[in-house]
Amino acid sequence: MADGVVHIVDDDDAVRDSLDLLLRLRGYRTRTYESGEALLAQADTLGDGCIVLDLRMVGVSGLGVQRQLASRGVDLPIIILTAHGDAGSARDALKGGAVEFLEKPADDAILIQAIESALCLDRRARGDRVRRAEIARRIERLTPREREVLSHVLAGHHNREIAVALGISPRTVEVYKAKLFDKLQVERLPDLIRLALDAGVPPPRPIEGSP
Repeated sequence: MADGVVHIVDDDDAVRDSLDLLLRLRGYRTRTYESGEALLAQADTLGDGCIVLDLRMVGVSGLGVQRQLASRGVDLPIIILTAHGDAGSARDALKGGAVEFLEKPADDAILIQAIESALCLDRRARGDRVRRAEIARRIERLTPREREVLSHVLAGHHNREIAVALGISPRTVEVYKAKLFDKLQVERLPDLIRLALDAGVPPPRPIEGSP
């Protein structure tokens, strides 16, 4: 069973039902929508997966749906399908974040490949979100002083520079660094720096006397 739901949006009943049958027979979970408005009404409950979206529909167009989803922070990968493809529409769709632009009738193998790529992108995005949430949870465990030390480490300052900036001894800086390694669950300085960058740790206040 494929991971995630393939959301099929097309105002042509025959096309929508045909795509739904094709994908279900291939083991995909699907949900169908007869219009862009129908999908947008469910935008907050789409979950994981991707969207196969018709370009020209009565009411809100595929590009309009794409823009509205983006404005709501819904970032599921979108595959645009159209019987009326042109360079301008393709450019606008891809510029708006669509991962593929296919002309109807799309070859089954090419469509399946596009869907697999879209679902893979969604899985990676979900993994990144989980990782960022875990990093944020670890950062929240730090004391204000530990965060200060971390920001100086991220800025590339040495122990003596950090000690001067914070009014503590170099030995105490080492103690704080050890606590950072423990709380943030890393073993190497590059890993600590990478984690701090991913978390968006702000830069430290300038060290007095530095240029």
